[in-house]
Amino acid sequence: MNVTGQMLLAIDAGNTRIKWGIHDGESWRRTGFVGTAKSTELLLQLNSVPSRIIVSNVAGAAVEANLLAQLSDTANSIHVIRSLPDQCGVHNSYRRPDQLGTDRWAAIIGAHSLGPGAKIIVVAGTAMTVDALTAEGIFLGGVIVPGRELMQNALRANTAQLGVPHGTWDEFPKETADAITSGAIQASVGAVIRLRDALRRKIGSDPGCVLSGGGAPLLAPHLPFPALIQDNLVLDGLAVIAMDIFR
Repeated sequence: MNVTGQMLLAIDAGNTRIKWGIHDGESWRRTGFVGTAKSTELLLQLNSVPSRIIVSNVAGAAVEANLLAQLSDTANSIHVIRSLPDQCGVHNSYRRPDQLGTDRWAAIIGAHSLGPGAKIIVVAGTAMTVDALTAEGIFLGGVIVPGRELMQNALRANTAQLGVPHGTWDEFPKETADAITSGAIQASVGAVIRLRDALRRKIGSDPGCVLSGGGAPLLAPHLPFPALIQDNLVLDGLAVIAMDIFR
């Protein structure tokens, strides 16, 4: 991967965290994150800012303004991505392509760049997205469900009798805390399995599965098929997009 021989700063501004990575054209030199509520502290982590910056932001206009205000004095070129009908070999089947979250778009492009074959792409964060991609690079669509922590917290906050601590996984839970934790995991796994089954029926073969996000390591052992955990999938996609934008 070559980003015109210059260092690249990729930023993934999400609901809970702003993840960042500095790419040297071959690999990530450094990665890190700040809480989205502390977006003004990003520069404290970076120390120095590469001249080229690419950003995905789903955290709102105020966060984007904070980021750009911090970075614009030092960067020669800043590109805030938008989801397009076609980019980097991927076709966006959304009825309104620009309505697709840019983090999902970057993750799909990042997954497509991993190699040939149809894939289910799962990003398990505050919300969990599950997206279907054909071998030809056609993004068919996908689903968004609450992430595991969000499901658990919703039950605790809205059900008077369920204000219990976090539990552990059990196939047959015998305590309420375990029932909530296990139920959230089962619901997440079910969403992945159902979309994978739909893609398998459409293409006539088993698709691969790529997992990313903070919830990926917990989710992977419960899937009944192999999955590749890719820690920085959104950042990887941003680096691929940067190859096209900054060439």
